[in-house]
Amino acid sequence: MAKKLMKGNEAIGEAAIRAGAKYYFAYPITPQTEVAEYLARRMPEVDGVFLQAESELGASNMIFGAAASGKRVFTSSSSPGISLMSEAISYITCAELPTVFINVCRAGPGLGGILPSQGDYFQSTRGGGHGDYHLLVLAPSTVQETVELVMTAFDLADKYRNPVMIFADGLIGQMMEPVDFEAVRLGKPADHSDWAITGAKGRAPHLVKTLYLDPLQNEEHNRKLAAKYERMKAEARSELYGGLGHPELILCSFGTTARVCKTAVEHLNEEGIDVALFRPITLYPFDEKAIAELSKKRHVKAMLSVEMNNGQMIEDIRLYTRERKPIHFFGRQGGIVPSPEEVIREVKKILGK
Repeated sequence: MAKKLMKGNEAIGEAAIRAGAKYYFAYPITPQTEVAEYLARRMPEVDGVFLQAESELGASNMIFGAAASGKRVFTSSSSPGISLMSEAISYITCAELPTVFINVCRAGPGLGGILPSQGDYFQSTRGGGHGDYHLLVLAPSTVQETVELVMTAFDLADKYRNPVMIFADGLIGQMMEPVDFEAVRLGKPADHSDWAITGAKGRAPHLVKTLYLDPLQNEEHNRKLAAKYERMKAEARSELYGGLGHPELILCSFGTTARVCKTAVEHLNEEGIDVALFRPITLYPFDEKAIAELSKKRHVKAMLSVEMNNGQMIEDIRLYTRERKPIHFFGRQGGIVPSPEEVIREVKKILGK
């Protein structure tokens, strides 16, 4: 099938439509506004609903309502906007409603800047709002993979009745790459008739709630959610790239920086320096088994986390490898994307090459 050249943000919108999402509520914020612009045109063409809310708070609560009716619904935003949605995300997670949130991450903290960043790792993987909850978090590194993971996100949201977040960044949202939509296998929306609020004529009423005033009931519900998060570990995904057979150093990176690290790995391998890249595709659940096994290899001398933040994923690397090997960090902030040359220099410094 023919591929189509598309900007990442526009491909996100088209992928959601092809996944069966007909409801999109959002508020504009750079660098993801093209998602809304694209859907403002496309949603009417597919008999869908696009509504620009008065704020991110309004949009996130509209999503709550639509999801409670069993519809495939989603929104997109960027860092500060996701922060404003965090209260509603906590409510939606507690109510066990399938939704998709797309974060085209920008530099922070505060308003920061509109250039790409990965500074929202803690926010997305630790639950950015109040209470004990988790989102499934998927981190694409190409526009094609973004399309695939957006479609997958709706299926996972249905499977676990839980919000799923796509952790992209400004570069993925703004770049243009060829996309093949036909290459992606579509799932079938789940039947939500056993819990969705669609009117109770002819059946017992359904109740979607987040208020548990009885502490024992609240604890029971939290334990139910915790068991679900444990089941989510089966969705852990990662990629191991490059290496000459017995890598001395494992680069760890995701999203845009993983693209940079792949180039660095290729150049280092060409020089005969045996390094490989571990790329988590799910940030939550983190592929703890894969990273732990790598850390047990005798030939691995060290690990290097490369991120566009001040070193957030490195905490998960330390946790799941139990620091069996030295763990180093290299990062850029403020919207600066590290270069392959910078990564190569850091690897050689660590290995003494």
